Amino acid sequence: MSESKFYSLAPLDKAGNPYEFSQLKGKVVLIVNVASKCGFTPQYKGLEELNKKYGPEGLVILGFPCNQFAHQEPGSQDEIESFCQLNYGVTFPILKKIDVNGADADPVYTYLKNEKSGLLGFKGIKWNFEKFLVDKNGKVVERYASTTSPASIDATIAKYLKA
Repeated sequence: MSESKFYSLAPLDKAGNPYEFSQLKGKVVLIVNVASKCGFTPQYKGLEELNKKYGPEGLVILGFPCNQFAHQEPGSQDEIESFCQLNYGVTFPILKKIDVNGADADPVYTYLKNEKSGLLGFKGIKWNFEKFLVDKNGKVVERYASTTSPASIDATIAKYLKA
């Protein structure tokens, strides 16, 4: 089997340095486009619960702040980081703010959307807190709508960690 293109991706971390996805080989990865001023923002709590529960078993959660949906992530990188830590105790990586749709969409999201389209084949991201689950081999295996709570995907994550 050829190596997944997923591992060749390297978005920028909060400091603007490449975050090499090659370091995620053998891990289950949950990627979420996040925002601080959204009705779904309380999902940070559930995401952090999954991180604490499954991080030691090989789950990596990556948050990608995005301001494309009703300008619900207007803050600077430092403001976003502080908000996540102070309000939700977030310890998983919050990477550099990106676009997830359009001509300037980050290559990570271009890849994810091409691998797993949404409802009725829609490829775009509809709103904040859409989630993509990537298995230990770099295959995008699930895509979840913003309305899907982190707790509701707990069993699926556990299954992929055991696989």
